[in-house]
Amino acid sequence: MSRSARSIAAAVNGGATAVEEVAAALDRARADDTGAVVRVDADSAIDEARTVDARVAAGETLPLAGVPVLIKDNICCRERTTTACSRILEGFVSPYDATAVERLRTAGAVIIGATNMDEFAMGSSCETSCYGPTRNPAAPDRVAGGSSGGSAAAVAAGIAPLALGSDTGGSIRQPAAFCGTCGLKPTYGRVSRYGLIAFGSSLDQIGPLSRDPADAALCLAAIAGVDPRDSSSVPHALDFTAAADEDAAAGLRGLRIGVFPSHREGVEPAIAARLAAACAALGDAGAEIVEIDLPHERYAVACYYVIATGEAASNLSRYDGVHYGPRSESAATLDELYSRTRDERFGTEVKRRILTGTYVLSAGYFDAYYLQAQRVRNLLCRDYATAFTRCDVILGPTTPAPAFRLGEKLDDPLQMYLSDVFTIGANLAGIPALSLPWGTDADDLPIGLHLQAPQLAEDRLLRAAKGLSALAS
Repeated sequence: MSRSARSIAAAVNGGATAVEEVAAALDRARADDTGAVVRVDADSAIDEARTVDARVAAGETLPLAGVPVLIKDNICCRERTTTACSRILEGFVSPYDATAVERLRTAGAVIIGATNMDEFAMGSSCETSCYGPTRNPAAPDRVAGGSSGGSAAAVAAGIAPLALGSDTGGSIRQPAAFCGTCGLKPTYGRVSRYGLIAFGSSLDQIGPLSRDPADAALCLAAIAGVDPRDSSSVPHALDFTAAADEDAAAGLRGLRIGVFPSHREGVEPAIAARLAAACAALGDAGAEIVEIDLPHERYAVACYYVIATGEAASNLSRYDGVHYGPRSESAATLDELYSRTRDERFGTEVKRRILTGTYVLSAGYFDAYYLQAQRVRNLLCRDYATAFTRCDVILGPTTPAPAFRLGEKLDDPLQMYLSDVFTIGANLAGIPALSLPWGTDADDLPIGLHLQAPQLAEDRLLRAAKGLSALAS
């Protein structure tokens, strides 16, 4: 079992060696039996660890010195295979680092491998990967969640204390809830998307999965910041670690916490009970519980799947067997090369979303679907802005139910999509949100609670998360 990122960094800065920490993590990654890790980059990781040891020996103090980190397979790592867990990118080796990866290395972290995911981040169970499913470390017959299921499972299994994921509609937070880890989706633009293989460009965001909010804050501090290579990145910066290091109780006193009465309905009793217990504990700790409403939230899932599939259809048009990746060997014409490569190499769920997205963007339907969804998105953003005039953070369940069984929802796309019913709103509004482990159900399946804050208020979010986490212990 790995130690926290904070303790590893302190040890390496204090004289322990990054090589020893990384070698131990590599052994854990090789022994993984959950399907969380799809590639282990042992030689390059040890070389990176030696570089970290040399930097520390030269007098540098590195915030993530020697911390082993796993990277979701849709985030580019220089000279390493990056496939988004799709056969259409089989064998592709990235020529550059994503900005988030580059910044992790600058902070002294060591990339030890790639984690499993739903193909092109399209899924809620980590079952659509070309490498096979990821199993939940808490219950091997259950899914790890998706699409960042491999990253969540790797942290939960103790392979590494930190992993990067991406979140388009809940893909960091939902698997974090299923696996019992902390998962943070930052404000849209807080972390550069340069080097992230695009799914929905107005929704995607890179973020950390960790053991606790303090490690998430440490990772966010390393990867956040403006990037000239990403025009949507924002320059506004904060000392996230200061918020996570504050006294937990002090962070809750006087905090106004918004709750939706409707979120107590439609969830499994165990989750409703944990949410009620959290509200009671927060009240006892000096927080104020305020009932709020998002009038247009009921349209969020439909709105999201119009916008996300439309953007996916556009983004995935580049995968044609010509520019990179394998191509069909049975094509006689250029048109056949395009169509057969895509048919042979894309999985069922990716095809479904491309077809849906192509439809909503097509002539005669664009105004009725995509444009209307953008109008609803604007209304939802206004709802959040109004809600945050009455509260500082919003608390609710991350998921309607704990992790479901492998294969249970593969033939029912609608039920699979509804797994993200509580997380989608944060992506549409571009606000930061975090899933925090808060107990288990009668079957010892992890339960996650969901915190949301206004745009660029990650400090407030992390402060509330640390306080709530302390109440759970």
